[in-house]
Amino acid sequence: MSPTHPNIHQEKILILDFGSQYTQLIARRLRESGVYCEILPYDLSEERAREFSPMGIVLSGGPESVTADETLVAPAYVYEFGVPILGICYGMHTMAKQLGGEVEPSSKSEFGYARVELTETSQLLGDLQDGIEDAPFLDVWMSHGDKVAKAPPGFTIAGRSDNTDIAVMMDESRHFYGIQFHPEVNHTLQGAAILSRFLTQVCRCKALWTSSNIVEDIIERVRTQVGSGKVILGMSGGVDSSVVAALLSRAIGDQLTCVFVDNGLLRHDEATQVRKMVGEGTENIYSLNLVSVPAEDRFLSRLKGVTDPEDKRKIIGNTFIDVFDEQASHIKNVGFLAQGTIYPDVIESAGHKDGKAHVIKSHHNVGGLPDYMNLELVEPLRELFKDEVRKIGLELGLSHEMVFRHPFPGPGLGVRILGEVKKEYCELLRQADHIYLEELRAADLYDQISQAFAVFLPVRSVGVVGDARRYEYVIALRAVETIDFMTARWAHLPYDFLEKVSSRIINEISGISRVVYDVSSKPPATIEWE
Repeated sequence: MSPTHPNIHQEKILILDFGSQYTQLIARRLRESGVYCEILPYDLSEERAREFSPMGIVLSGGPESVTADETLVAPAYVYEFGVPILGICYGMHTMAKQLGGEVEPSSKSEFGYARVELTETSQLLGDLQDGIEDAPFLDVWMSHGDKVAKAPPGFTIAGRSDNTDIAVMMDESRHFYGIQFHPEVNHTLQGAAILSRFLTQVCRCKALWTSSNIVEDIIERVRTQVGSGKVILGMSGGVDSSVVAALLSRAIGDQLTCVFVDNGLLRHDEATQVRKMVGEGTENIYSLNLVSVPAEDRFLSRLKGVTDPEDKRKIIGNTFIDVFDEQASHIKNVGFLAQGTIYPDVIESAGHKDGKAHVIKSHHNVGGLPDYMNLELVEPLRELFKDEVRKIGLELGLSHEMVFRHPFPGPGLGVRILGEVKKEYCELLRQADHIYLEELRAADLYDQISQAFAVFLPVRSVGVVGDARRYEYVIALRAVETIDFMTARWAHLPYDFLEKVSSRIINEISGISRVVYDVSSKPPATIEWE
């Protein structure tokens, strides 16, 4: 590390993942407190853990029961590691059982809101009661069917709820803490403060994980990786590629060439907006070499007859790389391809180096790259969540409008058209999507939701326009609210707004007879339809 900025990975927390759907939220909360952390599998080897060298360990929640004959347990070395441990829900259960306590099924499960009464002070929870009107109670969120019936030797019971006599346990001498509730979710009102105290008061971590430090760290790493080589970046105009462009421009200047591929799968007027953003107008705060490549016919011809979502993603990814390889051949000394891969992309593609996750879908910039690619990858955002990418964008001077654009997937409309992709379908979807986003902005709803888009359904539905029968296609509207894009809730848009959008789409677009609204949350659905 240079003397001008600290090693932002030096003080860090290890999160051992037992399969909770909220594990990514734990990571986000810790990083919000300024400390780097990584999510690694619960059975991580001791060698890998010591190499990671954490200042504290968090045992996540999970769907299993420690009372089962075969269940998940933390490696024994964890408790001999000499660093503080925080067990959350299932993490508390496995800690209790492994250290000599007892866990049993609860006669009455707790799911949702609960109140915990603190019965002892501690480094973790000691002053959380300050300023709370009805102390010593905490409003928390529970999700468990088992409970700790007996604390391990050396542990003190520090909190209870109506259904759980041991809601908080602690061994202050070893800095081991178990909490039955989930501090990472917003419904636990003091949750952020609890995790922050674990970092600062218990683990003694410094807040080094800040936007300015992250920017400087990425710039230094990019310069080390690239040296004097040339880099090309697929510039889509989305948040991730825009932030990567700004980062690389600051790091390596004119060694960067941005390649914008007009693949026929873009949103309305996307090409014009990208050219304006990097070539002219107030948004051009960085000097970027931009090459535009018309490639609609190539992409659509390769997608002809293809209906499987994974096949479409891989074809689109491979075709992108073909275009980049061709463009690189025209630029002397190009050895690197930059991408806007972010942490959720890696997790969903089961691309994490130690991950055991199932592949949900291949992201074209993670799971869809061909083996024959001639360029080395540069992925400066690979360890960041989406909200961290946005903060980095603001730190770099990008506008709020650009940084908070809704995400647009690499495969573009190719995964928003169900089944085979045809030019006719792309045109219909582009128009519908444009009307939808235009109305969201007009109603001041765009910035209140995390992502919104239209989906083309290749099924025909009977409609009536005037006195004439119409037998045309269906458009689905999707809008979600999320923090980390790992989980998402469907947005409860006003009925009159949806009626207006539906009316405009059907009346203004010849070829659409019906509009529906998607009310699926993630999980079990994904945000995109394919």
